[in-house]
Amino acid sequence: MRFDLYVITDEANGGGRSHAEIARLACTGGADAIQLRDKCCRSRELCRIGREIREITKETGALFIVNDRLDVALACGADGVHLGQGDLRPDTARQLAPRPFIIGISVGNAAEAVAAVEAGADYVAVSPVFATSSKDDAGPGCGLSGLREIRAAVSVPVIAIGGIGRDNVAELIAGGADGIAVISAVAGQPDITAAARDLRERITAAKKRYTGRNDD
Repeated sequence: MRFDLYVITDEANGGGRSHAEIARLACTGGADAIQLRDKCCRSRELCRIGREIREITKETGALFIVNDRLDVALACGADGVHLGQGDLRPDTARQLAPRPFIIGISVGNAAEAVAAVEAGADYVAVSPVFATSSKDDAGPGCGLSGLREIRAAVSVPVIAIGGIGRDNVAELIAGGADGIAVISAVAGQPDITAAARDLRERITAAKKRYTGRNDD
């Protein structure tokens, strides 16, 4: 699994572009994973959109994750689902979707991260690291110190999300993040492909500098 650049689709931030168009442009720019996130869309429509994104990610080799909705993720052939602390437990989700189906969990501290992994999570998303206006329910950020604590507590991939832009990518990688998840930093930009490409290059450079890794 590769999560270096994890782009979350959001039509409210997308300047009139659809979920599928955001996904297509982000994948062209090098996104490693796409998450379909829509809190208002009805199930049938969400499945239709999911199938569109599934075809896009198949062509580029990106992972496709659906936010919250395990039923939709399974119906449209997604690679996985991303769950919050108040959603279905990962061990319950695993009973319905055995591996290699991916289960990711949002966590805010090391204790939540450990519990998520023990329950079967394949990755954790530290949400949020910094304050963000892209998610109304995000809450205060845990900061780099919180990210480091979570990184030290679990062995699965750790994804940073919240308040992330081109200028703080390097410090997040240095702080232990395996990848970054963004909404407005890609979906909200005039040129989504260029924004994704720029972030992807910055992540790669930071990994070479701080971890000695070169995943390309």
